[in-house]
Amino acid sequence: MTNKYEQAFAKYETALNDEQVHKSVVALINENRAKYDNADTLKYLLTTVELTTLTCTDNDAFVMRMTEGVNDFFDEHPELKPIATICVYPRFAAAVKATLQTEGVKVACVSGGFPASQTFLEVKTIETALALKDGADEIDMVLSVGAFQDGDYETCADEISEIKDVCGDAPLKVILETGELKTAEAIMKASILAMYSGADFIKTSTGKVAVAATPEAAYVMCKAIKAYHAETGKWVGFKAAGGIKTPAEAVDFYTIVRETLGQEFIDLGLFRIGTSSLYKKLVDAILA
Repeated sequence: MTNKYEQAFAKYETALNDEQVHKSVVALINENRAKYDNADTLKYLLTTVELTTLTCTDNDAFVMRMTEGVNDFFDEHPELKPIATICVYPRFAAAVKATLQTEGVKVACVSGGFPASQTFLEVKTIETALALKDGADEIDMVLSVGAFQDGDYETCADEISEIKDVCGDAPLKVILETGELKTAEAIMKASILAMYSGADFIKTSTGKVAVAATPEAAYVMCKAIKAYHAETGKWVGFKAAGGIKTPAEAVDFYTIVRETLGQEFIDLGLFRIGTSSLYKKLVDAILA
């Protein structure tokens, strides 16, 4: 007898072939990329950026300088729409909140034992609650990948559900760590599990493992989002994060999202890119 998670998976096409996924992605980008490789797309991509710093050397002074840099840039360029968020560890939420002056930019925090997610659920929920109390508007948590790979879907689902309960109306992004899931089938199942458990966004990677965001992972996750929307009527957002360093790479990801999920998805503001280095390169390309 199948459990409720297997029953949920059975509603979707999960038996994906990795080679075929790769061929589909190459074809999609080759056939469509040129029409999005322009200044308007770069300006839009700037609005998707979650400017991120997640290192052991972060401190209040650095995080505040980064935030002040965002304030200054958008004060100087009111013709440009601002980035989506500044994303930091929970202990810096208050510093960003106190420093941030650019209207429309949110504070995002990684939480729940980031990046490995290997701690107690009680710690994960408390950390999330404290991040929100200190000013986080959005939370990024990590799927318990080991439990998922062991078939312990209930633990994964319960963790996501409980952390979403703590978040309330604050958006919850669930990081799948697709580089560790490895196969298209596993990425599809993890996407479905996260969405059914309450994720408002599904996200590729922490950026802390060898293989981060890939076009193939993005394609599978967008296919999952599209199928979930068809089944439930609910849109779940998509965040590409980890290793996206150039505007050209960002255009590739935009092409996948736009062609798979359509203009409505884009207009709803449901596409994000998490990055530490892309922001300045996008700005330079836009102002060139």
